[in-house]
Amino acid sequence: MRPRTRTRRTRTEHPREAVTSRLTPALAAGCTALLLTLTACTGASPASGGKNGDTPPRARTRTQAETGSAPVPRGTGSRVPYDFNGDGHRDLVIDDLVKAPEDSHGDDAGIGVVYGSDDRPLDPATRQLLSARANAAKSGDTLPAAFDAEAACDLDRDGFTDLIVSTDPPYNGVGAPPVPLQILFGSPEGLTGKAVTIRIPAQARFGDEWPEHPVCGDFDGDGEADLAVTASAGRITFLRGPFTRTGAPSGAELLPDGSPYLYAPEPRADTDGDGYDDLVAAARPHAPGRPGKGTLLLGSAKGPVRPGGAYAFRAEKLPSAPLKAKGTTRTVLLDHGDYDADKKPDTVVRTYRGERQDLIALYTAGNTDRPVLTFSTALFLP
Repeated sequence: MRPRTRTRRTRTEHPREAVTSRLTPALAAGCTALLLTLTACTGASPASGGKNGDTPPRARTRTQAETGSAPVPRGTGSRVPYDFNGDGHRDLVIDDLVKAPEDSHGDDAGIGVVYGSDDRPLDPATRQLLSARANAAKSGDTLPAAFDAEAACDLDRDGFTDLIVSTDPPYNGVGAPPVPLQILFGSPEGLTGKAVTIRIPAQARFGDEWPEHPVCGDFDGDGEADLAVTASAGRITFLRGPFTRTGAPSGAELLPDGSPYLYAPEPRADTDGDGYDDLVAAARPHAPGRPGKGTLLLGSAKGPVRPGGAYAFRAEKLPSAPLKAKGTTRTVLLDHGDYDADKKPDTVVRTYRGERQDLIALYTAGNTDRPVLTFSTALFLP
C-alpha cells in the first residue's frame, strides 16, 4: 500500500463562508465615543435602505479596534442552517484567515466563526477562533496541525448545527490511513470544547485513500442529516445519521459509484423535489461560482445510488469586494445564504491579495452594486 501525503490548502483553493452585519438607524444616531471603540457607525438613515429597502446602506470596513468583542448569544435550538448556537440566526464560518506580517510563512490561525444576533444578521464583534490546539481531537498523543472547515449540519439532531473539519493525523504509510475528519458539536454557547473523530466502520471503507470531501444531506429521506465521504477507487462511504456524540453514525455502507470529489448540487440539494437530497460526484475539484462538470447521484432510501445523468455547475458573475490594494487581486464566491432572514439568498464574496490582505463583502438579494457590510479576516489576528 502506498502512503499519501496530505497538504494543507492555501486560501486560493477553498475559502469558505462570510458574514454580514447592518447597524440600525437608532444605533447609528446614538453612537458615543466609547461605542466607537467597539463598533463602527455607518451613518445610515432610514432612507438608505434596510432589509426590505431598495438601496442598501453604505458599507464600512470594520477594524479590530473598532469591532471589539462580544459574548456569543445563548440559543435554545433551531432548524436554521449554520446556526451553531441555536438562536435562530445564521452564523458564518471562514477558513484561511489572513496572516500577520511577521507570520507570513506560519501555519493558518485556524477557523473563524462569526455569530448572528437579534440586532443584525451577523455581528463581527461576536466572533470566535477555532484552532487545532484548542479544539481538535488528538490522534493518539498527537494534535493535528491542520484544522479546516469542510461542511456543517446538525448531525446529532439537537437543534445546534455541527461543524465537520479536516485534519492531518500522523500516518506511517502502513495499512489504511487514519480518518482525518472530526466533528465539533454546536451548543447553546456555539462551537465549544473538543472535536471527536468521525467513526467509519471497516465495512464502509475501501482502499488506502484518505476519507475526504464530506458532504451533508438527507440522502435517505428519513429527516436526519447524513454524510457522504470519498473512498478509494471512486467509491462513496455513506454514513447515516443521526450521529452519536462520540462520532459514530447510525449506519454505514460502501456505495459503488462515485468520484474523487463530492459536492452538493446547487442551489438546492434535492434537485428533483422527491424528498431525498442528491449528490454530485466529480473527477476534478470545483470552486464555487465557477463552471464545472460532474455526475448526479440521486438520493433514495438506500442513499445516493440512483444514476441522475451528467451535471453541470454554472458559472456566476461575481461582484467584487472593494479591497484597496496594489497589485493583482482575486475574488471568490464564499456563499449564497439567507443572512438577513428575508428568505432570499444573499451573496458573500471575498477579495484578497496574497495571504496578508483581504476583504469580505455581503450583498443582499437583488443588490450587487454596494455591499451592506465589508470586513477583513484580520479581525481574528491576536
